[in-house]
Amino acid sequence: MEKPTERASIPDAACDTRTTPNPNQHPTPQPNQHPTPQPNLLPNQVADQLPILPPLNPGGPGGPAGSGLGSGSSFGSVPGPSGLWNRNFRYFFVARTVALFGDGMIPVALTAGLLGAGRPASSVGFALAAWMGPLAVFVLFGGVLADRFTPRRMMIIADVLRLGGAAVLAVTFATGNPPLWAVYVLSSVAGVGAALFQPGVASTVPRVSTDVQRANAVLRVAEALMTMAGPAFAGVLVGLASAGAVYAANAATFAVSGVCLFLMRLAPAPHDDAARGTFAAELVDGWREFRARSWLWGVIAVWTVYGFAVLGPMLPLTAVLVTEAHGSGAYGMLMAVNGAGSVVGGLLALRLRPSHPLAAGAVALPLVAVSLLVLALGMPLPVLAAGQLLAGGSAAFWLVMWSTTVQTHVPPEALNRLHAYDVAGSLLMVAAGRALAGPVAEAVGAPELLVAAAVINMGVVAVLLVARPIRQLKRIGLV
Repeated sequence: MEKPTERASIPDAACDTRTTPNPNQHPTPQPNQHPTPQPNLLPNQVADQLPILPPLNPGGPGGPAGSGLGSGSSFGSVPGPSGLWNRNFRYFFVARTVALFGDGMIPVALTAGLLGAGRPASSVGFALAAWMGPLAVFVLFGGVLADRFTPRRMMIIADVLRLGGAAVLAVTFATGNPPLWAVYVLSSVAGVGAALFQPGVASTVPRVSTDVQRANAVLRVAEALMTMAGPAFAGVLVGLASAGAVYAANAATFAVSGVCLFLMRLAPAPHDDAARGTFAAELVDGWREFRARSWLWGVIAVWTVYGFAVLGPMLPLTAVLVTEAHGSGAYGMLMAVNGAGSVVGGLLALRLRPSHPLAAGAVALPLVAVSLLVLALGMPLPVLAAGQLLAGGSAAFWLVMWSTTVQTHVPPEALNRLHAYDVAGSLLMVAAGRALAGPVAEAVGAPELLVAAAVINMGVVAVLLVARPIRQLKRIGLV
C-alpha cells in the first residue's frame, strides 16, 4: 500500500473541508487561447481566477486527497451513482438488511437449541463467545483482505462461509442433539465470516451512494428495525418448529445477502489494483494511517473507555434489574422501545446536516446517561421506557455522524483497515465490560455501578467536546 498522502498525514485535520482546489489541475486552454499569467495569489484568490466548471464527482480517480466536493463526497473515492436509491444501493440495502435480520436470530436459536437439548445455561454463553471471539480477533485481518481482494469479494466469501455454517447447524439441530464441540466450532466459523464481512461495509457505502450521511441514516433505521424483527421472528419460528428451522432461515438470509452483493456492479476504484506489500506490512501501514489522524484515534481511544465502562455493563444490568423488578416481558418491551428510539435517531440524522458532525453526535450522548440514571433509581416502567427511547435515539444519531465522518475523511485505500481497528477495539472492550459487569455489581451494587457509568458517560462527552481535533472537524463540503 502507498504511504499516507500528505494531507492524510497531518495529525490535526480539524479544518480539512476538502474544498481546496487541486494544485495539479489546470483549466484546459481553448484553441487559439492562452492563459494569462497571474501574479502570486492566495489559494482562495486562485480559486476565484479559475473558470466555472461542472460539479466534480467525489474525488476523481487518482486525485489527491481532499479533491472531492459535495456534502456527501467520499475522500478520494470513485464517482458514485447519483441518487440514494440507485441500483447498487438497493442491492446493498437488501443485503445488509436481511443479514442483520439473520444475525438477530442467532442468540434465540442458540438459546432454544442448547437449552432444549438439555445443555447447561453456560453453554449458551460459551457458544456466543465462540462467535464473538473470532470476530474480534480476525476483523483486523479482514480489513487487510478487503483492501487486497476488494470489499465486495470478501463480503461474498463471508456470506458463503456463514451460509455453510448455518446450514450445517440447521441440519444438526433438526436431526438430533449436536455435540457441543460442533456447535462451538460452527459458531466460530460464523464469527470468522462476520470478521471477513464487517470491514468492507464502511468502504462500500461511499461507493454505492454519493450522499453518505443519508445512506448511513437509512441503514441505521433498517438495522434498528431488524434488531427488533430478527429475535421476534426467531421466537415465533422456534415455537412453531425448532431451532433447526431458525438456523435454516438464518442460512437463507446469508444466501440472499450473497446474491445481492454479487449482483452489484461497482466501478473499479483506483486503489483496487494498486501494488501491495506483505500482509504484515499492510497491517503496519494501516496502523500508520490510524495514528496519522488525531481525531480518529482520539475518538476510538475514548470509545474504548466508553465501551468498557458504559456500553458493556448497560445491557446485562438492564436485563437483570428490569427482569427482576418487572418480568421478562417488560425487558423485551424496553428493548423494542430502544429499537424504536434508534429509528427516530436515524430519521433525525436523515434531516440534520451539522457543520461539525462529531461534536453534534457528542452533544446527543448525554441522553444515554439519562437511561442509566432512571434505571439506577428504580423508576417506574414508563420512565424506564422513556429513558430507553432517548438512549436508542442518541446512540443511533452518534453512530450515523461517526460512520459518515470516517467514510468521508479517510482515504478509501485505508478505510477497510481503519474501520477494522475501530470494530476490534469496540468489540473487545464491550465484551470485557459485559463479562465484568456481574462481579463488579455484586461487589459494589448494580445501582452504584450504573451511576458510575452515567458519570463516565458525561466525562466521555466532555472529552469529545474539549478535544479540538474532534470538536472542530468539519463536515465534508463545508466551506
